[in-house]
Formats: sequence, structure tokens, C-alpha cells
Amino acid sequence: MKTFRIFVIFTILALAFAGCKAKVEVPTEDLTIQLWTQEGESDNAYQYVVSLTDAFTALYPNITFEVVQKDTETLREDFQTASLAGAAPDLLWTVSDHAGPFTTAGLIQPVQDYFDMDLYVPSVVMNDQTWAVPISSGNHLMLIYNKDLVAEPPADTDALIAMGQELTHDDQYGLVFNATEPFFLAPWWGGFGASVFAADGVTPTLNTEAMINTMQFLYDLKFTYQITPESMDYDTADTLFKEGKAAMLINGDWSLGAYQELFGEKLGVAPIPMVTATGTYPAAYTSGKYFMLPKDLEGDKLNAVIKFVEFATSEENQLNQLATLSRLPGLKSVLSDEAISSDPILAGSSLAMSYGVPMPTVVEMRCVWDAIKPEQTLVFAGSETPADAAAAMQAAAEACILQLE
Repeated sequence: MKTFRIFVIFTILALAFAGCKAKVEVPTEDLTIQLWTQEGESDNAYQYVVSLTDAFTALYPNITFEVVQKDTETLREDFQTASLAGAAPDLLWTVSDHAGPFTTAGLIQPVQDYFDMDLYVPSVVMNDQTWAVPISSGNHLMLIYNKDLVAEPPADTDALIAMGQELTHDDQYGLVFNATEPFFLAPWWGGFGASVFAADGVTPTLNTEAMINTMQFLYDLKFTYQITPESMDYDTADTLFKEGKAAMLINGDWSLGAYQELFGEKLGVAPIPMVTATGTYPAAYTSGKYFMLPKDLEGDKLNAVIKFVEFATSEENQLNQLATLSRLPGLKSVLSDEAISSDPILAGSSLAMSYGVPMPTVVEMRCVWDAIKPEQTLVFAGSETPADAAAAMQAAAEACILQLE
């Protein structure tokens, strides 16, 4: 019996240690970490990156950083070129869109063995591996409204339509959004139960009843319920809302700063209303900024990078990021912090994000975007039926993916 108890104790301890990440020690030798980021040099974001690296060096003077700024597309191209030449940087601070081409080319390594990913919001998962550590989260769509026109946001699409019809008159509209881009359609297809990929994450599933219903809803907003303008691109929707000629707008977290400056306390933020027909909230695509580790990073440089990532995503620095950049954190625990819950705009944005899903990062997603865009435009123009649009999307996506192979 004593032997059995000892066996159980050792088994429990083994399982406990198996569930923990090995503690990484900070290297003591002099190291220079080259960090590439696509945060713009002209805004506070780049300065924030530099402030973090400076703060880390203040703690560990033997570890210094070379921060290199590149625009998003240049970073992708240069990283691919540098990796193939054996001259990759030591760390990337970039967007989730890069994960697809980088993993396809085998240029980055999984991160789940180095970090407890349960501490973070959902990250970039492909082939049952996690490829990035979230720095910030968001880039999601939400319902933004003018409190002078809307006292309380609609709870579901029935209420949205009824309110939109009441508020549409003369040169004023109930609802505006960018009807030309699939990214703005994505929440609705999630709300209607559609998915752009099958369970394998790469086979397009666009010609479905749920997608047809999504396209029908887009059509009905304009032609049946008549709560939107004749045509809507991003700039049109943005201008109408800013001029007080649109009561409600669907836009992303990146737009909140400008609207807050203009509307002040008259600005309201809420999740996109639940789809009445399905009882499901629209699922906006979410992303953010992420740390990615080059595939050949190892040894002391790997250990230094791991410690820096832990430092940058600590609760203290995630709160600092929130205060500095007004970006929602990548660390789950900070999402419930009073700094967010006490701010109506951040709280509304955070709630909207909670219904979202991570945006697919596989290379096939480009084909999906390109397949949906022209059909979406035709449906909103009344030139194509939702059923024909869904069938055309599927055919175009399949043809595009064949060319990737």
C-alpha cells in the first residue's frame, strides 16, 4: 500500500511538471537581438516597441536590440528572402496574415512548447500547432452608433431592421458599412452559421444554404428594408456617420479614436446584433499583432527572445500598451481589468470581440477573399441572386486554390 501511494505521488508530480513550460534562464553573455516590426515609424506604436526593448535592456544590460521597421508587405518579402539566405532576424512583431505564407515555406517555428498559450487569447493555429504569441488583440468589427439618434443599440437583427427603418429618412440612413469588402460581410456569415472552410481548414465551403442566407440578408438590407444608401464603400460609410447622416455604422476598432474625438460621450459601441433567425451573434474575424519566431532561432538567442516575449506580454506591459495605444491585450487576464470594464468604449469593443473568431491565416484564404468580393458587389447592386453568387464564389475559390498547388 505504501509503495502504491508513493507511485501515485510520483505520477501526480510527473503530470504536474509535464503541464508546465520549462523555466528559461536569461543568458548572461552579450547578445544583440534583431527585431523586425511593421509598426509604423510615424505613430506611437513604433515608439512603444522601442520603449519595450529599452526597458528590457535596462533590466538585462547584456541584451540589446536592433529594431528594424518595415511596412507590412516589405517585411513579408524581406523575411522570406533573408530566411532563404540564412540571415533571418531573431524575432518578428507582425500581423497574423504573415503566418500562412511563413508556415507554408517553413520559415517560422511553433511556439506552444515555449509559452503557456492558455494565458492568451486564441492565436494562430494551423496543423494543430500554434505559430504566434499575441501581443494585442482586436482588428474586429462592431456596431458603432450615434447616441443622439440611438438611445440603446439593437439586440438582434429584427430590432436592427425596425430601428433602421425608423431612422432612414431624407438624407439620413439607419445603417452604413463597407458593402464592397468581404471582411465586412464575414461577421454576418458567421451569424448565419456559414464557414468559408471545411473541417480541414483549407477546402472552401461557400456554396451553402447558410452563405446564401447571408447574401440574401445583404440584399434585403438595401432592397427589402431600404435602410442603407444606394452604394456603400468604406469612405462613404465613414463620412455619412461622421456627418451625422447615419445612425449606426459597422466598423473596426481601428476607427474608434477618430470617432471618440468627434463624438465624445455621444459615441456608443456594441456587438453586432444577434441574427434573429439563428439565435447566433455575428462572428467578426479577429486578429491583432503577434510575435513569431524564425525556424532557426535556438540556444541563448532563443532563450533571450522567450524572456523578452514574456516581458512584453506581462500584465504590467499589457496594461501599459492599453493605456498607450488603446489596443485590447493579447493576455486574457487583462481583458477583465477595470481599465477596460470601466471604459464604455473599450468595454463595448471587448464584448464585441468576445463573439469573434480568429481570422484564417492559411494561404487559401486569399482565394476566398478574391472569390467573394465580386459576387458580394453584384448582389448588393441587385445584379445577381444570392444562390448564383454562392455558386460562383465556390467555383472561383476552387479554381484559385488549384493554381496554388
